[in-house]
Amino acid sequence: MKRAFDFISSSIGLVIIAPVLALLSALIKLDSRGPVFYHGTRVGLHGKPFQMMKFRTMVQNADQIGGSSTPEDDPRITRIGKVLRKYKLDELPQLFNVVRGEMSLVGPRPQVAWAVDLYSEEEKAVLNVRPGMTDYASLKFRDEGELLRGSTQPDKDYLEKIHPEKMRLSLEYVRKQSLFLDCSILARTVLAVALASRSK
Repeated sequence: MKRAFDFISSSIGLVIIAPVLALLSALIKLDSRGPVFYHGTRVGLHGKPFQMMKFRTMVQNADQIGGSSTPEDDPRITRIGKVLRKYKLDELPQLFNVVRGEMSLVGPRPQVAWAVDLYSEEEKAVLNVRPGMTDYASLKFRDEGELLRGSTQPDKDYLEKIHPEKMRLSLEYVRKQSLFLDCSILARTVLAVALASRSK
C-alpha cells in the first residue's frame, strides 16, 4: 500500500511541477558552471547504496573540497543554491528516486556511508525501511544549516549536536509507521514550507 501510494503520488507530482523543475534547471545553469543535478551516494533500504538526486546548490566538485555536512554559511553554496536550500526546492528531484523505488515520500533521511558505518545495532533498524524525502527529523531540523553556521568541523558537530535527536526521531517513525502517519507528516511538511515562504 505504501509503495503504491508513493509511486502514484510522486508520478503525479512530477507531472504537475514539471514547469517548475524546468525553470529551476535554467536558473542553476545561468548561475554557475556545472551540472543541474547533484547525484550523491547514499545508503538505502537494507544497506543498499543508491544515487540520490538533488538540484545542485554548490559549486562544481564541492564534495572534493569539503565535508558532507553543510553549514548555512558554507562558501561552496551558490547564489541560487541559497534560495533552493532555504525553501527545500533542491529536494524536489528526489521524486525521481521515489518513482524508482529507491526512496519513499516519508521515511528517515538517507545518510552517507561513513555515517551509517557508525550506527549502533539499534540504529540500524532505520535501514529496514526506505529512506524518505521528509520525516519527523526533517520537520524539527529544517534549519540544520543554520545550526551548523560558523562550524569549523561541521561533520563532527553534526554527529554530536544533531545526529542523536534525528536518530531518535527516525527510530520513532520506524516503530509507528503507517499510511495515516505518512499523510500527516507530508501535510505538516507542505505547511512548514508554505509558512516559511510567507514569512520571508
